[in-house]
Amino acid sequence: MAHGAATIVNAIPIGKGAAFGIDLWTSARVELTDEAGVVRGEIRRDPGESTLLIERCVLKVLRHFGEEYGARVVTDSNIPIARGLKSNSVAANAVVLATASALERDLSDYTALNLAVDAALEAKTTITGAFDDASASYLGNVVVTDNVRRKILKTFPIEDLDVLLLVPKTKSYTSKSDVGAMKLVAKQVEVAHREARRGNFWAAMTLNGLVFSACLGYPTQPIMEVLRGGARAAGLSGKGPAVAVVADRSVRGELLDILKAYDGDVIVSKTNRERARAC
Repeated sequence: MAHGAATIVNAIPIGKGAAFGIDLWTSARVELTDEAGVVRGEIRRDPGESTLLIERCVLKVLRHFGEEYGARVVTDSNIPIARGLKSNSVAANAVVLATASALERDLSDYTALNLAVDAALEAKTTITGAFDDASASYLGNVVVTDNVRRKILKTFPIEDLDVLLLVPKTKSYTSKSDVGAMKLVAKQVEVAHREARRGNFWAAMTLNGLVFSACLGYPTQPIMEVLRGGARAAGLSGKGPAVAVVADRSVRGELLDILKAYDGDVIVSKTNRERARAC
């Protein structure tokens, strides 16, 4: 079981990012087989999606321990796929931990994270390796990272806050992202990352969200409206199209009314402090 995450600072332009845990989840069940190297995956939430990431995660763990098995893997989740809500990073964490559990072997946190990131890079579900997203999913709370060096620069405890997610119907795959456009806002992202390292992560989230919305052609109006409605922070999560809103519970009703005026589903969650775990 691994929990979700949302963006504070998108790592694509500068190779450094920040993210925070949210109380959505992905579970994975791994059953070992005697068909060495053969992995059969099933994604219950969206059976039409590619299972390549699942396969890569299992094989990475098997090779790490020098084991010759195959596997059957079933994942389940309440995280919408390809909306910027870290579904791939969360699934990779869950599958890596489930595979180690099936082998009755232990992985250190850093090793588990690296195996998940390596698998995501091989499966081409990420551009930077998404070490920030994987870390926030695995550890919970707020993490500020150097994705290139795979180093956690800072962690901050997170308050118990509401997280409201405006999730459009349209999917947006990382592999098809306009990296060139995102590189143009590198200086602005540097400012957001510096503020996140200083502990001003909600300000960083809003700055990053506005910058990337403008950069990628998404409307900034939902962000501005929820800020006027009392949200602590709001911004595009990942490369979108989902918008994440962080707020005190006292303003949840007003913010829900604002978000429901836009096309898409609204998911009500909260911040997460729990670590990923084998169940």
